[in-house]
Amino acid sequence: MTETLDVPAAATDHTTPRHRAEAWLAAFDAALRARDVEAAAGLFATDSFWRDLVSFTWNIRTVEGRDGIRDLLQHTLDRTDPTDWQFSEEPADAGGVIECWITFETAVGRAKGHLRLKDQDGETRAWTLLTSLRELKGHEENQGTRRPQGVEHQLARGRKSWLEKKQDEESSLGRTTQPYVVVIGGGQGGIALGARLRQLQVPHVVLDKHDRPGDQWRGRYKSLCLHDPVWYDHLPYLQFPSNWPVFAPKDKIGDWLEMYTRVMDVPYWSRSTVRSATYDEDTKTWRVVVDKDGEEVVLEPKQLVFATGMSGKPNLPSFPGMDIFQGEQQHSSQHPGPEAYTGKKVVVIGSNNSAHDICGALWEHDADVTMVQRSSTHIVKSASLMDIGLGDLYSERAVASGVTTDKADMIFASLPYRIMHEFQIPLYQQMAERDKDFYDRLEKVGFHHDWGDDGSGLFMKYLRRGSGYYIDVGASELVCDGKVKLAHGNVDHLTETSVVLEDGTELPADLVVYATGYGSMNGWVADIIDQATADKVGKVWGLGSDTTKDPGPWEGEQRNMWKPTQQEALWFHGGNLHQSRHYSLYLALQLKARYEGIDTPVYGLQEVHHTS
Repeated sequence: MTETLDVPAAATDHTTPRHRAEAWLAAFDAALRARDVEAAAGLFATDSFWRDLVSFTWNIRTVEGRDGIRDLLQHTLDRTDPTDWQFSEEPADAGGVIECWITFETAVGRAKGHLRLKDQDGETRAWTLLTSLRELKGHEENQGTRRPQGVEHQLARGRKSWLEKKQDEESSLGRTTQPYVVVIGGGQGGIALGARLRQLQVPHVVLDKHDRPGDQWRGRYKSLCLHDPVWYDHLPYLQFPSNWPVFAPKDKIGDWLEMYTRVMDVPYWSRSTVRSATYDEDTKTWRVVVDKDGEEVVLEPKQLVFATGMSGKPNLPSFPGMDIFQGEQQHSSQHPGPEAYTGKKVVVIGSNNSAHDICGALWEHDADVTMVQRSSTHIVKSASLMDIGLGDLYSERAVASGVTTDKADMIFASLPYRIMHEFQIPLYQQMAERDKDFYDRLEKVGFHHDWGDDGSGLFMKYLRRGSGYYIDVGASELVCDGKVKLAHGNVDHLTETSVVLEDGTELPADLVVYATGYGSMNGWVADIIDQATADKVGKVWGLGSDTTKDPGPWEGEQRNMWKPTQQEALWFHGGNLHQSRHYSLYLALQLKARYEGIDTPVYGLQEVHHTS
């Protein structure tokens, strides 16, 4: 680090947002060019946050305060060599905070970012900074003016067509040629990542046990549909058409994923189950044994990605008497739908999204349904969530105001997790006021409702624990009306014909559905690799917020997701459609850089505090 130099001072209150922002960015740029870490850190507020998506850290990492920013720069500034900082839009005042969209370059790539400035002690200082790598120099995607010709306008004997080249590639993959990346799991996450890797020309294959892409959705219960709106759910490169329903039914999503896989030329092996995977520390190569439709194929990639869904493995409880129960038992992920249960007595253990959806569908088919609520659940009405919670970013009104999907993703990403709940709490307070009568009715029938540990509602519950909520699309009304019966407490045991709760309540049952959630994704690592590796990478998902089911210490980012882990060359990818779309870019860029031999020293590799 050099001695502190005189750099342009940040402007004061008395100038326009543009002038104040320009002065700050000029001072920041000068400090970085001079390698003056102290001056750069001094331009940030005392309570400030810098979230970096790969551009400086080759990681997904948030640092806090001047000490954190100083440490990040001390370790990354020389090799990152950031230059050419510019505004991509006019800086704007948003209630006393200046919001800025920025671009810059690094030694190896081009990047975008978002900056919030505010006053502190008469100076304009940075409150939040988001920096994100968007492309690698010399390895840009073949889009727009770089799009491929698709044909060779030169005649030659033996020239192969596009189809012949594609068939050659498919027949050689895993036999005479090896993929650089193997992606385990061909749902929305694996497919989105596959599309990114294809555009970046990284040799890879996506493996899935189902017959066809999209079967992960087709095989779920009949009434399942997306609870998130269409604007939130686009995949990379190819958005849903303008007539696509706001909430897509599961089979429609399944068909879209199958079509998308074909259109985007994702190398995809159906009916392929990974039997084992081992990593050779000497050769830095994985050995992945695959049952490909009855044929054993051994793949030897350099990178292995688990895209098996952030929900991980189904949590199937073990209650006394499950072995003697004479009816049917199934985890919610295995529930085939309500048609076979007309007139049957059904007990659903759980009270979150899947439990409500299944109860609602069973009621529609004249089943006698009881929901067993074991712990409190956050409920939010779909219309209120779409309007208040998502409307400014993901809606027709957002599109009309110029908020593209990418811009919405960046705005959401620009809010550090440490303070995100502060932005969420007022929104859920509005929802509580709007739907007061609804919540009064829920309380009246004895439903245990909560707003999260700190009142921040659904999104923070999702980010912290991935459970504990339901977006009401009708089933809560059935609970309020007593059409779906409600019981409380933990299960003590099962008899031959019933479920018995700890307080002695006996619930006759022909079917028991365990809507009991999922475990951490590293459970798949234990099954496919080994328990030692699963423990080495630790728990997947959660922020370390020290709230219910998200134990501390504070980590500041999703554990192990989309970034390097403690196991070299092992990655995790998944989440909802929004996360699969957004973070697949950053994971793909990290993999591309390694494929091309670009130096990728990781700053702030996540420690492991919890193994499951």
